[in-house]
Formats: sequence, C-alpha cells, structure tokens
Amino acid sequence: MSPTRFASEHRWLYIGAIVILVGLVVTGLIRYSSVRQTNETAKKANQLREELTAAGYPAPDQETTERLLGTDGGPVCEDPGNALKQALYQLQQLSNGATGPGMRPVIADSKAVGVERIVLQVYCPDQVDDFDEAVEDLKTDDTVKR
Repeated sequence: MSPTRFASEHRWLYIGAIVILVGLVVTGLIRYSSVRQTNETAKKANQLREELTAAGYPAPDQETTERLLGTDGGPVCEDPGNALKQALYQLQQLSNGATGPGMRPVIADSKAVGVERIVLQVYCPDQVDDFDEAVEDLKTDDTVKR
C-alpha cells in the first residue's frame, strides 16, 4: 500500500480529528471566559461587602449580590444621574407613601444615598461624579431609627 493511497483512504480520520480538536478549543475558550467572569463577579461582590461593612452598613448576601450586580453593576450603573431615575427616586421612594393630595416629600435617610454611592464606587467609579451631582440638592438626614 502506497503512502498516498493510505492517506486518501483515511482522510475521514484526519477530518474527524481536526473537528474534535476545534470543538475542544472552542469549549475551552467558552469555559475559560465563564470562569473568569465568575471570579470577577465574586471579587467585586466581596469588595462591596467589605466596603459596606467598613462604612457601618449591613453586608448583603454574597450570592444575591453576584446575581444582581454581576461584573458591571447591572441596573445600578445604567446612568445613575438620569433625570427620570432621579424623579422616580424622589417621588416614589422618598415620599410619605400617601397618594393624591396627601402625598408629601420627606427627608431621605442619608444611608440610602450612602449605600448607592458605595455600590457605584465598586462597580462603576466613573459614574460617581454624575451621581453626586444628581443628589447634590437632595435633602438627607438621619431619619431612620437605628
């Protein structure tokens, strides 16, 4: 049997080996990306827990933080100084809870603003200045009983 005839008869073997090799490379790259993202998510969640604890706030659940904020801060970092978010924040969360004419603004607890600022510092530090400008005129005080 000549070498060229042997190679042409077993061509399918070479093609199969190449397909398997390419499949293994693709699988490895996908798994590496997933593991790296999981490690980065855990690292940021741990950093947030440490900074919140150091500031005197209770530490959130690690798993929940990882799922909610991921590696990029999720919804918290989506333009935190946005006027609509600011209006909703002031209207819904910083009011007395009544509807209609009984609805009155209240003085927000400074803890709420402080916690969000820490989250922004960990997940999207480039957004902190915009957030500070957005809440600059917001009246806060220690209103929650500890």
